[in-house]
Amino acid sequence: MSSAPLPLTLANLLLAPASRARRAPDRAFARLLDAAGPAADDEAFTDGFRHLLRCWSGARHLTPVGWLSARGHVGRHLANRARVRRLCAEHPEIEREPVERPVFVVGLPRTATTLTHGVLSLSADHRCPLLWELLAPDLERGAAEREKAVAGARRLVGGINLFAPGFRHIHDLRPEGPEECTFALPHTVMPLSQAMIPEYLPWHERHDFTADYRYLKQIYQVLQYGRPRRRWVLKSPLHLEHLDALRTVFPDATIVWTHRDPATAVASFCSLVEHGMAVGTRPLDPHWIGATWLELLSRSAARGLAARARIPGEALVDVPYSWLGSDPAAGAPKLYAAVGARWTDADAARLPAVAARPRGTRVHSYDLARYGLTRADVDTAFAGYNALRARVDRA
Repeated sequence: MSSAPLPLTLANLLLAPASRARRAPDRAFARLLDAAGPAADDEAFTDGFRHLLRCWSGARHLTPVGWLSARGHVGRHLANRARVRRLCAEHPEIEREPVERPVFVVGLPRTATTLTHGVLSLSADHRCPLLWELLAPDLERGAAEREKAVAGARRLVGGINLFAPGFRHIHDLRPEGPEECTFALPHTVMPLSQAMIPEYLPWHERHDFTADYRYLKQIYQVLQYGRPRRRWVLKSPLHLEHLDALRTVFPDATIVWTHRDPATAVASFCSLVEHGMAVGTRPLDPHWIGATWLELLSRSAARGLAARARIPGEALVDVPYSWLGSDPAAGAPKLYAAVGARWTDADAARLPAVAARPRGTRVHSYDLARYGLTRADVDTAFAGYNALRARVDRA
């Protein structure tokens, strides 16, 4: 990774005095909690984020911008939780909103989950959450309030593009485009893509994610309340290791599992993590990234395989990379048929725009060796998954 961009260097200098607050993370957390609003009877949720901020505050090589990101991450989730709880208390009918037959796109990261989600978003019958909605879920807003929420998403994306110019070439965030549940699902491993905090993993291992998915459902019920009901199409690679919890809360969900050679997926994702982590961690340790995420991603695949045995065949759709990665025009109608959706001429007309590389982005290059990994390392870690992928490819 090259030296820090000038805007990032200047931001770290300006934020250095404020970053001393990381020495007292509980005090910083208390301020975030006060700003978020009432959290009575919600100790389990808030305690998880208090623990996360403690871990994040002690991260190796965390920069002032990294500490700002940590507080922003925790503060956003606390504020959203308070708002959703308040809305459900004021409008009890929100929790009676039916979320029927949702589609969840899952799979290892960098296996065309984003493209698959984008293709499914084409249908007028489908509803995909937009980035600005996930960052601040709320009821239907007036024009001024909506623009304020969209502007917040633009600032986030603008900051990422300013401090990590290469990130958009790997994953192009659009404030008003469909995005993944990762921004709404509260307790995830994604903080490890921003900071070196292995101390967080034991808590994450013990955590029961069923409550997280109940909260995720509330978020989509809030976003649906008072609006036309359409079939939700949702996506996150992080769902792969929590399929049992997901299906407990969404029992009629259709699981769309994308597949790709894990050696390619792991290398690509490690590169994505490196670009994102460089915003808040300097210097970087690419070998730490490789070892950490090989373990996390192989664990995710193993848990997904175990849960897969309990998913009815009619609720599971396997999507090999060739379906959309090689020939989207041929693969998209097959994908729609597999999830029981209509593929129309209007969808086909919009497909090229979704399948094309975002304007102004470059081809993404990556190499396992940079992260201290070999193909043999990955093949060994994903032996069980590779057996499934071979069957999917043959089919």
